[in-house]
Amino acid sequence: MTPSTTGPGAPETEQRILDVAIDVLGARPDAGMGDVAAAAGVVRRTVYGYFPTRADLVTALARRAVDEIARVLTTSHPPEVAADAAWADFVGRLWPVAHRYRVLIVLRRGEFGADIHAILRPIETRLTELVERGQRAGDFGDHLPADVLGQLAWSAVFTIADGDRADRTVTVGAAVHSTLLLLGVTPDRARSLAQDTT
Repeated sequence: MTPSTTGPGAPETEQRILDVAIDVLGARPDAGMGDVAAAAGVVRRTVYGYFPTRADLVTALARRAVDEIARVLTTSHPPEVAADAAWADFVGRLWPVAHRYRVLIVLRRGEFGADIHAILRPIETRLTELVERGQRAGDFGDHLPADVLGQLAWSAVFTIADGDRADRTVTVGAAVHSTLLLLGVTPDRARSLAQDTT
């Protein structure tokens, strides 16, 4: 069974459960449905009414993340903008989303990995196109195939966001700079583009 819709028209309780699940799973990726229910202030039966299994809940979170990332991506790289500048803009806009959904990095390594990867595929396809454009223009290196390089760089954004904790702050500029270097952008250019995002 698949979860019910999670868009703007979804029931308020369902949205609240998803909001809480992001925080609960972000703190403890192995948290159960009972933990999510307790944090949302509902009984476990209510959570199961919207999400019959934990897999359904994780899938709904991944779909919600993809919707938000797709909106960021749509507004971030018009063709006339150089690929490295488009990437810097994308990471700058993605940064708050990456913080919110960084738990997907952990969950992607576990039992839900194949499902999450499939849901993220359209995003990765669009980023591959951006990297290919950058490679053709000489903005990005060709040390790896475009699909591998794009996945490496954008996964790094979530990994960097996961390292941004109260005891050690990581700025969006550092995320932009680091991922541009991964993409093969020259250090001076990467530094300049990163400064524009801070």
